[in-house]
Amino acid sequence: MIEKHIVLEDIDPVIFYGVNNTNIQMIKALFPKLRIVARGNVIKVMGDEEEMCAFEDAIIALEKHCAQFNSLNEESILDIVKGNRPATEATGEAIVFSVTGKPILPRSENQRKLVQEFRKNDMIFAIGPAGTGKTYTAIALAVQALKNKEIKKIILSRPAVEAGEKLGFLPGDMKDKIDPYLQPLYDALQDMIPAAKLKEYMELNIIQIAPLAFMRGRTLNDAVVILDEAQNTTTQQIKMFLTRMGMNTKMIVTGDMTQIDLPASQTSGLIQAMRILKGIKGISFIELNKKDIVRHKLVTRIVEAYEKYEEKEKAEQTEKRATRRTNKTDKEQSETQDKPIHS
Repeated sequence: MIEKHIVLEDIDPVIFYGVNNTNIQMIKALFPKLRIVARGNVIKVMGDEEEMCAFEDAIIALEKHCAQFNSLNEESILDIVKGNRPATEATGEAIVFSVTGKPILPRSENQRKLVQEFRKNDMIFAIGPAGTGKTYTAIALAVQALKNKEIKKIILSRPAVEAGEKLGFLPGDMKDKIDPYLQPLYDALQDMIPAAKLKEYMELNIIQIAPLAFMRGRTLNDAVVILDEAQNTTTQQIKMFLTRMGMNTKMIVTGDMTQIDLPASQTSGLIQAMRILKGIKGISFIELNKKDIVRHKLVTRIVEAYEKYEEKEKAEQTEKRATRRTNKTDKEQSETQDKPIHS
């Protein structure tokens, strides 16, 4: 009789063991010749060496399934132990799986294009209005790369720019002050990574969330780096960010040209970067539009209403400028005609 300890490293043990330990009880029933004790993320097993090898192979396969799909049920356990492919793995386009086990899929043509371009290029610009899923899809791609061990860390950043309102001095330490700006990134991560695992990743700096100002001086290797709300970067900031790129790193830059919160005197760094970097090999630009909006149907209508309003405003301003030019020309011509002719 031999004894082994198996450590569950890439998963949340709560999901692996199941509600009221139903999963681990079923695993015990499938290996009756072994004595199995599970505590925390360690499974202690004693018994026959041959049976132990089969058990270890099964646990590795079950752990891999649980890490990929964020779920494990009795049906999947039976299939995996018997050497069959679980029905849940036939998921097609799924990027990753949510903490509830639901597949996170590209939900529009341009989101699919974003996924495809991420495979082919090291730097992606995803530009589009609110609700098109650009940030959520980008974070899903980063989580997938981390789960597949293609990278060692995820770095998420945003410029800390107030959206049209002054928040004043925020209480707390540095983390407390910057967290309100970064909450949308936390929300997406919490959808895709179990809470205990996400906390561990953040404590170990495997997932880092920081304001853009903290990027200066760094070289980012073996990572997926996402810059969100890039329309609120200055020209110097975005250049600084893009030049942080190291070996085996992919960057995704997301932004919405209709939500620039910079002072009127400052040019958006994203607008300038798009002009300068167009056509460079290895950089891809994805433009999402109102057809890609995946939020409440009212969001599409709101975006359309604002587009119509802005088009009307531009037309009126163009007409006013043309009228002013015409009036000025007429006035100049009138003044010329009224001047006395000296012989």
